Amino acid sequence: MYKMTTFERFQRTFDHKEADRIPIIDGPWNGTIARWEQEGMPKGMDWRDYFDVDKVELLAIDTSPRYERKIIEETDRYIIETTPWGVTLKNFKTTDSTPEFLDYKVSDLNAWKAAKERMTFSEDRIDWSALQRNYPIWRKEGRWIQGLFWFGFDVTHSWMAGTETVLMAMLDDPDWVVDMFNHYLDMAIAHYDRIWDAGYTFDSMFWYDDMGYKNTTFFSLTTYRELLKPVHKRAIEWAHSHGIKAHLHSCGYVMPFLPDLIEIGVDALNPLEVKAGMDALKIKKEYGDRLVLHGGVNAVLWDKKDQILAEMETIIPQLKKDGGYIFSSDHSVPSSVSLENFGAIIEKAKELGRF
Repeated sequence: MYKMTTFERFQRTFDHKEADRIPIIDGPWNGTIARWEQEGMPKGMDWRDYFDVDKVELLAIDTSPRYERKIIEETDRYIIETTPWGVTLKNFKTTDSTPEFLDYKVSDLNAWKAAKERMTFSEDRIDWSALQRNYPIWRKEGRWIQGLFWFGFDVTHSWMAGTETVLMAMLDDPDWVVDMFNHYLDMAIAHYDRIWDAGYTFDSMFWYDDMGYKNTTFFSLTTYRELLKPVHKRAIEWAHSHGIKAHLHSCGYVMPFLPDLIEIGVDALNPLEVKAGMDALKIKKEYGDRLVLHGGVNAVLWDKKDQILAEMETIIPQLKKDGGYIFSSDHSVPSSVSLENFGAIIEKAKELGRF
């Protein structure tokens, strides 16, 4: 059978048609890559080449208020520093550690107004040299290219204002929150319009907006419909008006939002987090003809080879039916996963994913 390029494979998947096989992508941690290199993968080699999987590239821009990045304290164990978003972070030096968010500069409406004034269009927010260097290669090799849109609930509460502040403001001062959501999106659209007009087109719009955690959502369906859904809809309309797909990453439990997400035109949903209560097979049965499913393979099992291979045997034949499925873990690949295990998982995905 003809071996498709990643672009061809993704295009057919988004059209809910069968390809040569299901697309296979993922996100190994830095510590995972280091482990694999210790276990035999050539140092510095693109892991996607080593395992012969699909290559998806991400265009990113700087839409931050560009606050000063400054080191406040550094020890052998950690660095405390400020970010361009006005957040004070404690980053631990151990591989793959999670940062601790210590403080937020944008903690009220007035601070937001000051930050917003700094968030304006600028050519130098786009890495033109990287585009000129990489884009021709990506297109020549038939990779799938995504434009990363940075907007919505998740990035606003995580990277600018803080979870408690944003959740409380969604009830007490919703106009402020909606203004943040929309201005983030305005910044993304302005810069991607410029990139697009310069000839650097891409294949899908991808955005992070975690709206749930274990077995529940961060806010009600009513709140979603009133505050966030119109912003999502506007972003999706931008994508579709450019003839590209809208691909949402939302960790946690978001089952109650699925009908609304489909209604406004979301084309693909990732990561279908099993441990949070997402049921990929149920989603496939109810919405698989309208929604591309990406993920849904329990990352908790990936260091248990027999269990994960058995799980794949159960779910992949059902998820791939009639196209519309992208294989990956239901979040990312932690450093507990050996080179041998990952290799076995990829080979099983290729075997089960053939059409």
